[in-house]
Amino acid sequence: MLLAIAARSAAPTPWEPRSAMTTTKSTKVPKGWEDLFAALTGLTDRFCDEHLNREYADMARYAIAALCRKRPSPLVSGHQQTWACAVLYALGQINFLHDKSTTPYMAMADLCGYFGIAPSTGGNKAKQVRKALSMHPFDHNWTMPSRLASSSLPWLIEVDGLVVDAQQLPVAIQAVAVQKGLIPFVFPPPGEETTEPA
Repeated sequence: MLLAIAARSAAPTPWEPRSAMTTTKSTKVPKGWEDLFAALTGLTDRFCDEHLNREYADMARYAIAALCRKRPSPLVSGHQQTWACAVLYALGQINFLHDKSTTPYMAMADLCGYFGIAPSTGGNKAKQVRKALSMHPFDHNWTMPSRLASSSLPWLIEVDGLVVDAQQLPVAIQAVAVQKGLIPFVFPPPGEETTEPA
């Protein structure tokens, strides 16, 4: 029965991996916050178009919208340039933007320099962003979608005291893990039944 529910929840293609963003991220903001959201996303969109990629721009939009919805929101004080930088800095930390082996790559000091703020300020504000949005290293909710399938870390979960790779678990158990927010999407193991039971 659980398997049937999981299959229906993954429509239109039941076993196609989907990013958690499709179900958990939103760009909706409360009434009265539209102008601030537009101003901040204008800054992050422009930066991402010039220096990063569309994934970073989209994730920044989700993060800014989530910050607008927080009560109290940290965005009520401070400069827009600082918050735009802080959001990208926080996302960059989660996605290893500062690691030269990643693409895109950028030093955090260069990111802060673009927005005209000190690296210490960028780091401190990014810490506020991470805290407000409960971001943590290897957090599948804030990992770039293109990195989710290629990285094993977002899939490691604890089951009965043991750390296991959720990708190797039966689909029904994965579906429960998705519902609990532990993994980003259902990833069927090889040989797993891929049709919805009658």
